[in-house]
Amino acid sequence: MTIAKVLIANRGEIAVRVARTCGEMGIRTVAVYSDADRAALHVRSCDEAVRVGPAASRESYLAIDNVIAACKATRADAVHPGYGFLSENAAFARACASAGIAFIGPPPEAIEEMGEKTRARRRVIDAGVPVVPGLKEPIPEGGEAAAKDYALSIGYPIMLKAAAGGGGKGMRLVAVPKDFDSALATAQREALNAFGDARVYIEKAVARPRHVEIQVFADTHGNCIWLGERECSVQRRHQKVIEETPSAIVTPELRAEMGRVAVSAAKAVRYVGAGTVEFLVDGNTRTFYFLEMNTRLQVEHPVTEWCTGLDLVRWQIEVAAGGHLPWTQQDVLENLRGHAIEARLYAEDPARNFLPSPGTILELRLAEGPGVRNDCGVESGSEVPRYYDPMIGKLAVWARTREEAIARLRRALGETVVKGITTNASYLARVLELEEFRKGDYDTGLLARAQDRLLRTEKTGDEEIALAAAAIWQCEQDQRAALRQAAANATGESAWGRAGRLGSLRRSR
Repeated sequence: MTIAKVLIANRGEIAVRVARTCGEMGIRTVAVYSDADRAALHVRSCDEAVRVGPAASRESYLAIDNVIAACKATRADAVHPGYGFLSENAAFARACASAGIAFIGPPPEAIEEMGEKTRARRRVIDAGVPVVPGLKEPIPEGGEAAAKDYALSIGYPIMLKAAAGGGGKGMRLVAVPKDFDSALATAQREALNAFGDARVYIEKAVARPRHVEIQVFADTHGNCIWLGERECSVQRRHQKVIEETPSAIVTPELRAEMGRVAVSAAKAVRYVGAGTVEFLVDGNTRTFYFLEMNTRLQVEHPVTEWCTGLDLVRWQIEVAAGGHLPWTQQDVLENLRGHAIEARLYAEDPARNFLPSPGTILELRLAEGPGVRNDCGVESGSEVPRYYDPMIGKLAVWARTREEAIARLRRALGETVVKGITTNASYLARVLELEEFRKGDYDTGLLARAQDRLLRTEKTGDEEIALAAAAIWQCEQDQRAALRQAAANATGESAWGRAGRLGSLRRSR
């Protein structure tokens, strides 16, 4: 099919990023926006824009009927869902198909197979993919006693995980049996709030876990390849903060084996498009286990693009139009190069337990220079709403070696200026300075262990205000002294007398 117009069913930096590739391909774009995003950058980055509802995401970006109506009103050929919101919603993919609109993503059956975590585990086990020991079904209502017995049988520590979703929601580490009941109640509550489904299952906790994921891509002609790995072990509360490729822990042999297994998992569900198979790697034994599959483009896809030279969004669109993958697996192996690192820039205050920091961006200056890429959804004057995820952009760099890439990202973070709101930029810079990170010897517990080192220099909001007030006062004193001195030099009059007359004149005005 021919795709001439794409509706981007998302907001922020990913909507801007998709619009750019569509523009390069000569494809017209349609933005959707809520009342909170009427003046947002992604709206002005597209050729057309349609309101889909009030500020609350459930009434706008998550409202399937509203998004489909916007597609029909603008005669869009296809929908790109970005990530988050409706990107992994099988009902939305089916609604697009029913309306005759191409969904730039996998078929709904693949979304369903991989979206429910215990179902995904069963599917990949059948395909010969290694998984962490754990339950094949969620804990049933009234089955807490049997679940505790199972946890004892595989040995603590264990993980409780939401069956209906990921992203760190509904996930709890349980170190000892006495904490099981309270952790289960918390995980079930979080899972219900995040996914509308309170079901939770058990997995064995992996020692010194490294979170390593494989980018896969498949077309409708039976071709499926992997595009290297991404290390995502720098996490705060199970949320990724910094990602890099290649991983410091992955050897060429391990990379090839993980790639082979990831392709097997994708083929098991007849996958199409861009997807990510996520693994936990035991930091001691280098044994890897299937974690989950994300049936969409990932936030961290720029680092893969840096090290392959590809545009993954272009590939998504071409595959959705029925095209073949332009590369073979051998092409991938011959073209992987250098090292890339990405940092997620959030409107949040690390000194206040990372509370979101919505507000107006008074000034934004993004880093530039060789090997620097900014994927940003805001600009000077943008309003950061309180209704959505506080990530405002991503800063990704490429260099020949890991050491050079770290130095480049530190420089780029230092050049990034955001005024009017608080961000985590200085926190990110300190993460890069951690000895464990610089050596590549870290795991998913790094930020928790290093919390005191990372936060000890953060200023509280009150301290920052006091310092700013002191600086303003000192500046005014210096200006007054300069005025008095200039007056005395020009007239010979007492500097104090001249300054007094100037003050009286200002007050009279």
